[in-house]
Amino acid sequence: MSVVTVRMSWEEFARRMGVEPQIVENREAKLLKEFIMDMKAPSHCAGCQGLDLGNPNPVHHPSYELTPACNHDCIFCYSNVAVKLGKAPKPGYYGWENPKAITVSQYGEPLISPRIVEVNRMLRKRFPEARLDLQTNGSLLTEALWEKLDFDLVMISLDASTREKHLRITNADTFDAVVNALRIVGRDDVRSVVRTIFMPGINDDEVPRIAELASSLGVDEMMLQPLTVHELNVERLRKAGLDFERTQSVRELIKTAMAAKEYIDVRISGCQLVVYRTMDPLTLFSARRVVREVAPAVKRERRGPTP
Repeated sequence: MSVVTVRMSWEEFARRMGVEPQIVENREAKLLKEFIMDMKAPSHCAGCQGLDLGNPNPVHHPSYELTPACNHDCIFCYSNVAVKLGKAPKPGYYGWENPKAITVSQYGEPLISPRIVEVNRMLRKRFPEARLDLQTNGSLLTEALWEKLDFDLVMISLDASTREKHLRITNADTFDAVVNALRIVGRDDVRSVVRTIFMPGINDDEVPRIAELASSLGVDEMMLQPLTVHELNVERLRKAGLDFERTQSVRELIKTAMAAKEYIDVRISGCQLVVYRTMDPLTLFSARRVVREVAPAVKRERRGPTP
């Protein structure tokens, strides 16, 4: 006897069983999706290849690396991992001709270098059309130094709202200096950004307070970035209380951004934002990130110690 297989949708099957199918709406998922669709990409991401989903192998903006050294020893830092594994980039320009933006720098603390002013001026002269972004922990930024610098956008890292928590994360007693740096750039006409790494179990409850503090100092934007867990940092993060499960959750990241939005213009990494926008609400609600990585890598070509 032959068997006939009849394929039908779940809606048809339900109706044949005498049940009218209904789509259950997840209100939280809908709110997350609406929030993502309304969010802008970070100012730092403007012009980045990562915003183009049609690019199969996007790379970050060009950067000028000054030094892999840093006066902080953050428990999550990828730059420290690169140094320990011998993979930190050598000083110099990593990029191409006619860049839309250049970051100074992505490894180490650029303000440690005595060449920061020289390199800043050199880049401005060599790439007059490019946006120059400074990425710093802010602890060494003074009024006197700021008057010598010429950047279009400044990102200052802050992952805690109190001196005690800042010390536990950075292993440096520099909270007041970082807050002062936010104050310096916040009252200038430069585009100012507080850059915060989202670490569930460590600082998730701090993020809205960081946003409120930065906003009170005149800072324009918060760039909330998800944590990448490098293998050499796993034990340090575990001891600090990181919730590895929640770190993978896209929903947790977006909910925290929504809480910070009450105080400041909060944004998440542009290359992730464009992907999340393609997801339907329920997929976004349950989406998870791959957070483990061994070592960071620079995909851009080094073009010598000077541009």
